[in-house]
Amino acid sequence: MTYDKVFVLTDETTHELCWPVVKDSESMKDAQHIVIPATDANKTLETASIVWSELGNKGATRHSLLINLGGGMVTDLGGFAAATFKRGIKFINIPTTLLSMVDASVGGKTGVNFNGFKNEVGVFREPVKVILDTAFLRTLDHENILSGYAEMLKHGLISDKEHLAQLLAFDLDEIDYSLLDGMIRKSVAVKKKIVETDPYEQGIRKALNFGHTVGHAVESFALQKGTPVLHGYAVAWGMICELYLSSAYYEFPTETMREVVKFITEHYGKFEIGCDDYEALFQLMRHDKKNVADKVKMALLSEVGKVRINRTVTKEQIFEALDFYRDGQ
Repeated sequence: MTYDKVFVLTDETTHELCWPVVKDSESMKDAQHIVIPATDANKTLETASIVWSELGNKGATRHSLLINLGGGMVTDLGGFAAATFKRGIKFINIPTTLLSMVDASVGGKTGVNFNGFKNEVGVFREPVKVILDTAFLRTLDHENILSGYAEMLKHGLISDKEHLAQLLAFDLDEIDYSLLDGMIRKSVAVKKKIVETDPYEQGIRKALNFGHTVGHAVESFALQKGTPVLHGYAVAWGMICELYLSSAYYEFPTETMREVVKFITEHYGKFEIGCDDYEALFQLMRHDKKNVADKVKMALLSEVGKVRINRTVTKEQIFEALDFYRDGQ
């Protein structure tokens, strides 16, 4: 398909570090640039409005293409902006972080944070194409590698024991990028298979939310406190709580739970919370999009690869899991 105009969306960081990697390619020759502020704090309607304005001012039509070059913030926000501008223009994602390669750029979810909640406003819209190039990983600091790796760990937990074992054995301090490349392909395949089965999250796609009910609450809580944390770190901490609930109430093997919790604690540390924070975290969980009739719903595990979606979790159980996260590891 041909497009009348091509636009490239980056944030300030990916414009500096990642745009030079692709700028000389033939497809980018006539592209017009839109640059937005970096970090998840700018994943807002206000920033989406900047993108809409830039598209309009630069003459974009319904036959134009937006290329989102960046991490999860750029692909989420750029996809949302493209899906809604003139009721929808085509877009391509070129993820530049490990997190966006294995999670945000794949699956058709787009959106922005709103009213203090993660991804509160958005639409399902598939990109025309997702282009993965692991060369971008060498532009990342260690924390952003870890952030993406948490989603890979989740994919291991919801898929099979061999995949999980490989992830837990991988040396994150001395990274073998050729080995990581193959693991990324496995991780993307896990998500792709689930999304193709359930594109609009009516059933099994909810398995991909493992760790995210608690994780998103921690992420939103940290943002409200002015101490933002990377998405993958929040998901890793959320998985500790949700693994505990899986073990305590759904017979997930305690030994496996302890092994994964040890791995997370060693690599991700802890986000400090106190008992006085539990209520605020619980209220944030009540706003999760998976909930039904004001009941907190989670995807929990009875075994590696065996996901129990739509599990109702009580306030008392959540507080119990937060206790485990703080003291019981």
